[in-house]
Amino acid sequence: MIYTVTLNPALDYVLRAESLNQDDITRANSAELFPGGKGINVSMLLSSLNVPNRALGFVAGFTGAGLRQMLQAQNIETDFIVLPKGSTRINVKLYAPGELAVNAPGPEVGPECLEELLAKLDGLESGDTLVLAGAVPSGMPENIYETIMDHLKDKGIRIVVDTTGEALRRVLPYHPFLVKPNHHELGELFDTEIDKNDVDRLAEYAKKLQEEGAVNVLVSRGSAGALLVDETGAVYTQGIVPESAGTVVNSVGCGDSMVAGFLAGYELEHSYDAALRMGSAAGNASAFFDGIADGKTIRQIYQDYFQS
Repeated sequence: MIYTVTLNPALDYVLRAESLNQDDITRANSAELFPGGKGINVSMLLSSLNVPNRALGFVAGFTGAGLRQMLQAQNIETDFIVLPKGSTRINVKLYAPGELAVNAPGPEVGPECLEELLAKLDGLESGDTLVLAGAVPSGMPENIYETIMDHLKDKGIRIVVDTTGEALRRVLPYHPFLVKPNHHELGELFDTEIDKNDVDRLAEYAKKLQEEGAVNVLVSRGSAGALLVDETGAVYTQGIVPESAGTVVNSVGCGDSMVAGFLAGYELEHSYDAALRMGSAAGNASAFFDGIADGKTIRQIYQDYFQS
């Protein structure tokens, strides 16, 4: 079973308008509401590919109840901790044209809630996969991912960490199964810049993360595609689909989709090459959606552009 943890999930309210009127009312042409949060995105894409998973984290208020209902409608098992105060945040994304994004703060999480989360994670078994995704919200201990990984060490659980900066570096000694920086974030970890097309340097610095403890390193590199250095040191690359494949409407969630597709491919074929190809198909597919791509589109793109 794959489990995802989203510490500060959201509802994403996506509005589209012809223009943004600062001195008058802006009237949207369309409005859609999506579940949001990096771990939530992973769960939704896994579900679209019929990979069983369970979403954990913290929710609150009527917005939290709505989030759970939306996920359950997508056949995602949920086991959220319901906080006693506050509401799950709503993030607003306005395209008018251009993009304006306003992310709200989340509800306060007390120390007792973190203990409850660790107790839930005690139910994971050897062979399960746990995805820890997203920045740590203010008010939570900065070392929460380390705490979770230390709590679960020696249990045979594959842990995927998708975060950035020092939060990523601090978990490396716990040997995460997969980390996924983009090429900018990889360079920032070593105080350098790495061109997304420079496969040799990307592989060099990905292997430095392995020296610090990462098992597999997946690097997303925008229009250049993706690069994987697997646990044996083998290097794989994948490009992106041609412009004729579809209209790009959104880049938010593409990295999360790549992580989910990678896990789905690995679950199905236990091959890192297949995992990278499915991850690339999923990441590319989600660029064509306001939310997360559906399974049909992902499979079609995989068949057309990424099948070996």
